[in-house]
Amino acid sequence: MNPDPTSAAVPPAVAAAHPGAARDPGNADALWRRVAVSLSRQGMMRHLGVRLVAVASGSVSLAMPYSERVSQQQGGYHGGAMGALADIAGGYAALTVAPEGMEVTTVEYKINFLAAFGDGELLATGRVLRAGRRVIVTAADVVHVAPDGHRSPCAVMQQTIVPVPMST
Repeated sequence: MNPDPTSAAVPPAVAAAHPGAARDPGNADALWRRVAVSLSRQGMMRHLGVRLVAVASGSVSLAMPYSERVSQQQGGYHGGAMGALADIAGGYAALTVAPEGMEVTTVEYKINFLAAFGDGELLATGRVLRAGRRVIVTAADVVHVAPDGHRSPCAVMQQTIVPVPMST
């Protein structure tokens, strides 16, 4: 279930994982809200069951549970679902550094699939590598989290993002 996008509360785990956000709670709340509101408008992400896990300046983590909606014919996560999760994590990391009044869109991405899994959930963490005025380069790591909590690398992605005016 996605958190209420209008909630300004930042979970304690986010503050603990991102000390910079904890030092500036107003900024952390604003970043969380900015990403959560945008994520709530993503029909595909809602369909796939994606939820927001953590937000800090230059970094966003999202989780996607295993379900029939994200599976392929061999019973594992579909590469398209993994790619979409990595893309959106990197994109939202870029959004946290984009100017107010701007959204972001992906120009290109390259993903390497490292292993296949068919249970638990995927956790994608996007991070900004370089933020310029016209181009933002991000990377994302996708990790499989097994039902017993064991974590295994699943995919790595690098992408190019551009800021665009917010659509009305």
